Amino acid sequence: MASSNLLEWPEAIVPVQTLSGSGMSTVPQKYIKPPSERPSGSTNDPNLRIPVIDLACFSNAPDHHQALLEAVADACKDWGFFQVVNHDVDIEVVKRMRGAWREFFDLPMEEKKVYANLPVTYEGYGSRLGVEKEAILDWSDYYFLNLFPRDIRNLDKWPKIPTDLRETTEKYACQLISLCQVLLKAMSSSLGLEEDYLHSAFGGSDGISATMRANYYPRCPQPELTLGLSSHSDPGGFTLLLTDDNVEGTQVRKGDSWVTVQPVPGSFLVNIGDQIQILSNGRYRSVEHRALANADKDRHTVAFFCNPRGDLPIAPASELVGPESPALYQKAITFNDYRKCMRTKGPTGRTQVQSISSTMQPEPAA
Repeated sequence: MASSNLLEWPEAIVPVQTLSGSGMSTVPQKYIKPPSERPSGSTNDPNLRIPVIDLACFSNAPDHHQALLEAVADACKDWGFFQVVNHDVDIEVVKRMRGAWREFFDLPMEEKKVYANLPVTYEGYGSRLGVEKEAILDWSDYYFLNLFPRDIRNLDKWPKIPTDLRETTEKYACQLISLCQVLLKAMSSSLGLEEDYLHSAFGGSDGISATMRANYYPRCPQPELTLGLSSHSDPGGFTLLLTDDNVEGTQVRKGDSWVTVQPVPGSFLVNIGDQIQILSNGRYRSVEHRALANADKDRHTVAFFCNPRGDLPIAPASELVGPESPALYQKAITFNDYRKCMRTKGPTGRTQVQSISSTMQPEPAA
């Protein structure tokens, strides 16, 4: 049963870490997915690999620059995902970021629960997405923060322990928003738009929104019955995922198969969100992805979400609309309105972006 109340969770929250640490041998019923949603259909086909893009080419010779734009375009069209290397994010900051958030999730439960979140903003420590009562839940805990613009931050929700977490998160956020600027330019140019088009459409230097979610996937006694995070496309602009450096678990849908991401050391995993799909008039596609549970190891990731300013109407770029490519999304919608679906229903595949398309033709397989 759906609920429109975003002021409180519909049921008492039990952190997954508590369940995992209890020694239980079976997964509680509320975490067991229907058979069609369980982690099957994975492929080990060596020909199916997430593209890797070297950003060092972006500012080099013109022929290298053009090759980079073509690689970005191909990855965004064919996969909706790619890994970036040589991105200029300080590796030491990345290491401290991983360490600080792992240390946070290792704190005693009573210290973490001080920062418990509510669905109205999601800021803080939580264990579920969506407010549908009796929903089937995912096997994960997380910590969500608003980062940019700075005036949306609630510093009361920034943990004080470990002591270096705030400073580390600030440095990390500043470096990743700079990387986002580079990627916005690359995506704009690869679409044949002016280099600053997407940057402006997202709200410009003072308006681009960025949030983050530190994800914790505790060990699971029956990973074949559940998921760490259900299949979904990201509702925002695009995402930079800092993957676990020891444990795999992110999967991307490719046609009828699920491809497990093989992280490149020192890389970020980039995925296109629904807002880029809308702005590109469907040329670049957000793609379903999910996170697996693991019986033997805990897994940690950090997702950095680059989004349009919440109150700006988002619609296809006029330059990408014409007689041979009519607008697939004819009614502009703000990101604030768009993301209400995720906050109400939680991860639901690609149902939301498909529901606002003006064409009834099926989308091409990813």
